[in-house]
Amino acid sequence: MATHEGLHEEATLLAEDVVDRHRAIASLGEELEAIDWYDQRIAATKNAELAEVLAHNRDEEKEHAAMVLEWLRRQDAALDAALRTYLFTTGSIVRREAAAEAGGGAAAGAAPSDGSLGIGSLKARS
Repeated sequence: MATHEGLHEEATLLAEDVVDRHRAIASLGEELEAIDWYDQRIAATKNAELAEVLAHNRDEEKEHAAMVLEWLRRQDAALDAALRTYLFTTGSIVRREAAAEAGGGAAAGAAPSDGSLGIGSLKARS
């Protein structure tokens, strides 16, 4: 992955938040690469006990990747919007993109972010 190469610009020209985001992106890439390596090792071994240990380790890497991704989401409004559009949805991802580009945005077929079904309160209003 290109993220292993380091910064592409002089560090002195970059703001601290840009460098921190680069660190997080590089870390995310490393976590995803580790998940892939563990998957391959699990598939290749004939030893069930080793596969169990490797699967445990792989799943720890998934937790790490999720934590870094969440940190990145909190730092980048455009990434936040993209993740809200595509993550935890059903149906065609490509159709979701087409709807978002046509002006439907993240709301096109997505559940409200507050966890409700979007039908309003069923409690009587006073």
